[in-house]
Amino acid sequence: MSPLTCQLAVPHGFFTRQGGVSKGPFASLNCSFSGADDRANVVENRARIAAHFGVPAGHLLELKQVHGTTVVTAAAAWPVGAGPDGDAIVTTSENLALGIITADCAPVLFADTQAGVIGAAHAGWRGALAGILEATADAMRRLGAQNIDAAIGPCIHQPSYEVGADLRDPVLAQNPTAETFFASGRPGHWQFDLPGYCQYRLQQAGIAAAILPHDTCADEQNFFSHRRRTLRREPAIGHQISVIKL
Repeated sequence: MSPLTCQLAVPHGFFTRQGGVSKGPFASLNCSFSGADDRANVVENRARIAAHFGVPAGHLLELKQVHGTTVVTAAAAWPVGAGPDGDAIVTTSENLALGIITADCAPVLFADTQAGVIGAAHAGWRGALAGILEATADAMRRLGAQNIDAAIGPCIHQPSYEVGADLRDPVLAQNPTAETFFASGRPGHWQFDLPGYCQYRLQQAGIAAAILPHDTCADEQNFFSHRRRTLRREPAIGHQISVIKL
């Protein structure tokens, strides 16, 4: 279990699907309670990740992610698997690890090391369009953050992400200059650059963000992917987790 890391100067990791105990389509480091995986396997997988960060298993937090813009400020742990609805968490606590579950959406980790504030956000195209990344930065600033760095973790990348007008039209209706994130595809379809769009949104909010180059849909060995499952009409998949801690 060796998570991917980047330039963020706090403990963090973008975990792959390797290093857990789950079986079958959830093999092996599935960290989502929302699927059909054995709960005991998910608990063990998450306990291993918590141990990696030196916190009790119950201090690795997660949310019921809903593709919205709700940001939860965490001061204490909540029961395992019973996080509130939301798509981002921020904290100033050194005793908590913040987790984001994904299987193609972008996990985005934030840190202001000088102020001692961190955040983690789940950004699919709907959440990014609605403003979840900016809302996370605003919540961190309310906690005292001033110089925020961010990293966009493994997610679906443009070559794998064919979309229709139902995605393209609302993105361009909000900001026509976002046309640059759509490459031409087959008639009536485009290839969408989700991590590039997230990076652009963060830049507009005054935050520099690195993009990890890993395409979850294209790399079956290392990542779960909702798009890959859908294309293959498979019944179930797991989800990876990305974590940050002060």
